[in-house]
Amino acid sequence: MSVAAFIAAQRAEHDVPHAVACRALGVSESWFYKWRDRPPTPRQDRRAGLTDAVRRVFDASGGSTYGSPRIGLQVRAQGWRVSDNTIAALMAELGLVARVKRRRRGLTRQGKRSAAPDLIKRKFTAPAPDVAWCGDMTEIVTDEGKLYLATVIDLYSRRILGYAMGDRHDAGLVVAALNIAAVTRGGDVTGVIFHSDRGSEYCSADFARACARWKVRQSMGRVGSCFDNAVAEATFSTIKVEYVHRRQFRTRAEARLKIATWITDFYNHRRRHSVCDGLSPIDYERSTAWPLEAQAA
Repeated sequence: MSVAAFIAAQRAEHDVPHAVACRALGVSESWFYKWRDRPPTPRQDRRAGLTDAVRRVFDASGGSTYGSPRIGLQVRAQGWRVSDNTIAALMAELGLVARVKRRRRGLTRQGKRSAAPDLIKRKFTAPAPDVAWCGDMTEIVTDEGKLYLATVIDLYSRRILGYAMGDRHDAGLVVAALNIAAVTRGGDVTGVIFHSDRGSEYCSADFARACARWKVRQSMGRVGSCFDNAVAEATFSTIKVEYVHRRQFRTRAEARLKIATWITDFYNHRRRHSVCDGLSPIDYERSTAWPLEAQAA
């Protein structure tokens, strides 16, 4: 801290007269007032603008959700030339801290039917949309009771193609999520791999019939291995850390509406993902649509 800044701080904190502080530090009052009234430098203006941009991006992400890498992506997209380290230092000064993700509690209950083979084998990438999907189910706590959320995620873009929520975790919920995903993609999803754990809902006859109707190929990881369905696990962690755990839902209907809005408006359209080259899932699909069509031709 400079001498002049120290004088100003002491004046603000202890109500020490400027003249007394200047004499104690051996500087003239005229020098201090010249320092105080000087216009900001270009560097200070840039710092103030960057600070405002970082705070706005942090707040727009829901607060406590974006760390320095994603905030860096966002502000650089706005035209700022700044490193992630500078963003991290600035966030520390401002007290902006992203929440640490916690491991979620699983709902997997071994189904009675024979499991499908593992067609993914922990390779959670895809060369194009609608090659491989994954999904899982989790619970959301509300004042009215538990709400269950089932998802279908495209491994190419991490886009949540389908989701369904209800007060019971049963086969009907995962079937509804799969149906919505298929409709989202226009109904022609023949040959898509759908990967899940070996939960009873995914091993059910109802879900097998839904996959057969859409001509989707089932794939399942091993029992008790969260790493065999890592993308679905990570997606639920993101949903809970960045949105659910920061709110209290009075009813299941309120939770259902707000979570659906967050997924549709923010997660799919605006949330930046490292696996999508820093773009949102929908923007990533749009940015790669032409190269994929050209390659297919």
